[in-house]
Amino acid sequence: MRIKLIANPVAGGDARARIARAQAYLEGRGCQVELCLTRTRGDARKAAAAGRVEGFDRIIAAGGDGTLNEVLNGLAPSAIPLAFLPLGTTNVFALEVGIPFAVEAACDIAIDGDARPVCLGRAGDERFLLMLSAGFDAEVVYRVSSRLKRWTGKFAYGVGALTTLLRRSPAAIDLLREDGLVLRGFGVVIGNGRLYGGKFSFTPAANLEAPELDVCLLLRPGRLALLSALLRVALGQPLSAAQALQFKTTALEIHGTGVHAQFDGDYLGGLPLQVRAEPGQLVLVFPPRKGSS
Repeated sequence: MRIKLIANPVAGGDARARIARAQAYLEGRGCQVELCLTRTRGDARKAAAAGRVEGFDRIIAAGGDGTLNEVLNGLAPSAIPLAFLPLGTTNVFALEVGIPFAVEAACDIAIDGDARPVCLGRAGDERFLLMLSAGFDAEVVYRVSSRLKRWTGKFAYGVGALTTLLRRSPAAIDLLREDGLVLRGFGVVIGNGRLYGGKFSFTPAANLEAPELDVCLLLRPGRLALLSALLRVALGQPLSAAQALQFKTTALEIHGTGVHAQFDGDYLGGLPLQVRAEPGQLVLVFPPRKGSS
């Protein structure tokens, strides 16, 4: 098996030793591995785009969810299976599908796992695998210090959240649905998968293999309403109908003045955005289904 291993050496602080272990383990299992270490933002995307025409049997993204997002944006649309080696701060995709964090176990799944087509989300020219959001959390991503994140991990997001909450109340957001209905809220999460920011969930019914996206629109204005919603999600409790409107869609528009957006944990930019589902654009490697040989 020919594998292109696209790896972020600063994922999770310093991933060089784990990347070296992964390469050695894959080669020990008889794979021919071409290692591509990223240096700056955009390198993973370029390496994946080149990998589309280089005859590889697998491409492995080794890093965090941001690295995975770059790789899929360079690779899609493609039938080459994409696997994930979780080395980042949160690794939401690994949590979503059950990829272990141990290097060798994750490499075994990359080789032996089930390759299945998935749906991607698209916002403008960018694709996302896990989720897109606009509002408070996206502003946190916008303000978080990359240096602090590198040294403290999730603590950096806590600092960013406190700073953002003190600055202003959540701004209004308007969604234009496929049916022409306009909905107003104060934060939105569009989930392609169930999980958000770890083991939390705003879109518990979402499915990576389904041909649509799940939307969670926060309905109440103000800081206290936001904190109440975040607390329920943190405790694993469903949001009430008064707190959030949830529905499925294949396309919608998001509008708002001075509102930030993020996708798969990385900053995307400001509104407006046109979002749509793109089924069958990518093949992902999942852990083998229980009971399969």
